[in-house]
Amino acid sequence: MTTPNVDAVRVAVSGGVYFADATTALPSAGATTAKLGFEELGYVSEEGLTQAIDENVTPIKAWQNGDTVRKVQDSHELTYAFSCLETNDQVLRAYYGNYAAGTVQIRGDAETRGHWIFEIIDGGDRFRIVVPDGQVTDRGDIQYVNSNAVMYPMTIDCYPDDDGVKAYIYLLGTES
Repeated sequence: MTTPNVDAVRVAVSGGVYFADATTALPSAGATTAKLGFEELGYVSEEGLTQAIDENVTPIKAWQNGDTVRKVQDSHELTYAFSCLETNDQVLRAYYGNYAAGTVQIRGDAETRGHWIFEIIDGGDRFRIVVPDGQVTDRGDIQYVNSNAVMYPMTIDCYPDDDGVKAYIYLLGTES
């Protein structure tokens, strides 16, 4: 049995969300200039970042006794969701997919697809999640009210790269 270790408990105290188009170089595991060419989206709401993995499997049953003899995966989806608190050029470009020079054009054909980086910070420990091909597929409702910040909720669907990887998670330790 492994001895429990309180030092191995992590809390996502802080972090950041970064976006770049598909022509920007992706960072490697130990890259210190990981966000070169990426735009930070600014403050994220206190709910932070949510990762969801949705897998669907179908059981294959035998004629004899109806035993399940195998399960086949039908689908696999990876998403990241967050809400931006700032109204800035980077957030408007990511959320609407069609923003330039202070103007948003809400259209049905606008999409935001490219590279995403999510940084998670817990004191001196850092995680970096790199999504090589992610697309904003769900834009949550925006409320304009006098009791809360205007927020831009987004869900990023992750697509496999040439190696079949939808996201890389790098455990970095301390990074300056």
